[in-house]
Amino acid sequence: MKSVRSVVNNANAKMITTKITAGFASKVGAILAVAGSAVGLGNVWRFPTETGSNGGAAFILIYVLFMLILGVPVMVTEFVIGRHGHKDVTHSFLSLSGGRGGWRWMGLLPVVAGFLVLSYYSVVAGWTLYYAFEAGLNGFAGKDAAQYAADFAAFSSHPVWPSVWMALTVTMTCAIVALGVRRGIERGAKIMMPLLFLFIVVLVCCSLTLPGADRGLTFLFRPDFSKVTGQTVLSAMGQAFFSLSVGLCCLCTYACYFRKDVDLMKDGLKVATIDTLVALLSGLIIFPAVYSVPGLQPDAGPSLVFITLPNVFQQVFSGVPLLAYIFSLFFYLLLVMAALTSSISMLEMAAAYFHEEWRVSRPKSAVGVSLVCLLLGTACSLSFGLLAEVKVFDMTIFDLFDFLVAKFLMPVGSLLMCLFVGWVVDKEIVRQEITNQGTLRSPFYSLWFFLVRYVAPLCILLIFANELGLFGFIQKP
Repeated sequence: MKSVRSVVNNANAKMITTKITAGFASKVGAILAVAGSAVGLGNVWRFPTETGSNGGAAFILIYVLFMLILGVPVMVTEFVIGRHGHKDVTHSFLSLSGGRGGWRWMGLLPVVAGFLVLSYYSVVAGWTLYYAFEAGLNGFAGKDAAQYAADFAAFSSHPVWPSVWMALTVTMTCAIVALGVRRGIERGAKIMMPLLFLFIVVLVCCSLTLPGADRGLTFLFRPDFSKVTGQTVLSAMGQAFFSLSVGLCCLCTYACYFRKDVDLMKDGLKVATIDTLVALLSGLIIFPAVYSVPGLQPDAGPSLVFITLPNVFQQVFSGVPLLAYIFSLFFYLLLVMAALTSSISMLEMAAAYFHEEWRVSRPKSAVGVSLVCLLLGTACSLSFGLLAEVKVFDMTIFDLFDFLVAKFLMPVGSLLMCLFVGWVVDKEIVRQEITNQGTLRSPFYSLWFFLVRYVAPLCILLIFANELGLFGFIQKP
């Protein structure tokens, strides 16, 4: 029998909000859309960078462990909040809390996060689009390492062109979101995610034929636990957390459009599997390529993508220019797909709020949010050039936005969501969502709830402290 508290909360939810009528049309579309939100540029460069600087395969094993005990539980927590509310995130928190306390204000997190993340993420997405264009024109041919570094520095600091390419990515994202959940987001995911995997498969096949493939595979898959330190564990924990983009309400927003027959636990594992698979396949692309060129290291960070890899592609395929052209083009098209699938969820977070809360049409809300992000994104882009000397707390505008999102909004948002579902929401409501009103067996429910209540909050606090540099005394391997 449902508790009195559960009945009251459900009644409040009905009085507070109406339900969304347009959701994902299929389970496959929902999974691909959520996976697209999780899979982003970080899978392609952050994962190889973290793996490269933390000992290789040993790091991957620890990362997979934390994906299971931290990433998936927090992701399913977002699913519970979103699907139960079945509206924008603000109303989802409002309905689950019954209007009590200040939890309704948690719904404003996706609005703030959407503006901040899309503003600076679209700058980097614009870089990938420009590099895909350059690759298509065979613009990387005949250059040396110094030229690649000089070209990237000149482009990223240019007062106009980076903003133009950034605006193109925001415009494409806006066009997809404006079409709606089924015609835009779901259809886009069904097209872009298969393309993303096609590009990955082609690149992996090419990379495995390189002379450094055996060394790359050894580094990626043979664990060396002697290199594991406390910092390795913290880095693996952070990578599992950031890889799924939990804490920003992207997944919570998409869960608002889930059908009632979606198995939240099973689909959460599917999304985590896709996300991890993309990260591992990215390693299969990058490590054999990097190890094929003497003197290069696989832990170069973002410069790996825009400076090191163009040089690598030209060197390792120097005898076959056509392969160098194809490899470069497919790699940057892969980055464009990854960037767009994530950007769509970022724009949707804020656009859904204005569409539902202020009754603004979906196209107008998408355009309005995009225009604000264009202004903020231009400032972020110019922080590499004209506005490089404009600093807040000794950070450029781009770095400030990144700092606010990665160091505060993501960990704080995830922590509050775990506390909300684990300690505030009626347990019966949570169980009903996980079991689809009792129609599904959920043998791992108790374990998941324990992880959400106790383990995940502790891990998030450790990540929070590590991101703020409080564990700087722990040396990397």
